[in-house]
Amino acid sequence: MRDLVNASPQQVREWIRKGEIQGPTAGMCRGYTQGNLVILPKKYAYDFLLFAFRNPKACPILEVMDEGARETQIAPQSDIATDIPKYRVYTKGENTGEYADIQSFWREDFVSFIIGCSFTFESALMQGGIGIRHIEMGTNVPMYITNIDCKPAGIFSGPTVVSMRPIPRDKVVQAVQITSRYPSVHGAPIHIGNPHDIGIRNIDKPDFGDPVEIKPGEVPVFWPCGVTPQAVAMNVKPEIMITHSPGHMFITDKKDHELM
Repeated sequence: MRDLVNASPQQVREWIRKGEIQGPTAGMCRGYTQGNLVILPKKYAYDFLLFAFRNPKACPILEVMDEGARETQIAPQSDIATDIPKYRVYTKGENTGEYADIQSFWREDFVSFIIGCSFTFESALMQGGIGIRHIEMGTNVPMYITNIDCKPAGIFSGPTVVSMRPIPRDKVVQAVQITSRYPSVHGAPIHIGNPHDIGIRNIDKPDFGDPVEIKPGEVPVFWPCGVTPQAVAMNVKPEIMITHSPGHMFITDKKDHELM
């Protein structure tokens, strides 16, 4: 059995490229940064960059790639079109399919954005004695579309998406302190407690990912999420936007502690 927790990012990306890993990447390559993906035609790239700049909690930029480039600087010898377990293609705001690679969709005018992911600070939470429920359950992290509007920029506007982790009530302050040290991967929570306050009607029915158990004595804690651009795509309907499938991330060669 493969040790995905301690495997190198290069090795895991190779397995992904070969189609040997197809599921969510939470818990893989402990200590290494994972990233969300947004790919857009160049004509939308400045507007999206401005959108990310105005919404750094939800869309913290780790890298903006050159037009047409597929090898990232954050992971040399990688291929952004093959090295994520599952991609989504949005056509005029509609999710038109999920794919193991996007080589057949590739265009030379594409600009790719790597956005920080909250999976990065999960190692620090676990080192602090705070369990991560979706890793314990072997499921995807639950994610929800909220009533918190992003700051618009150019053509882009829409709601913030959050990820949720149940935290024991007596460890919530510790969780806030730990994650606040990672502003490049969403940082501190955006909301703690009642999900209805941020427009989540049913905590057991996430918009993306899988539901997880919230045990007695635990509080739902919500972090801004890099799936926000997918909710924005559904709102503003650009010609095409290619993203990771929620929970299926790009694993970089950058160490988590470099983002503190």
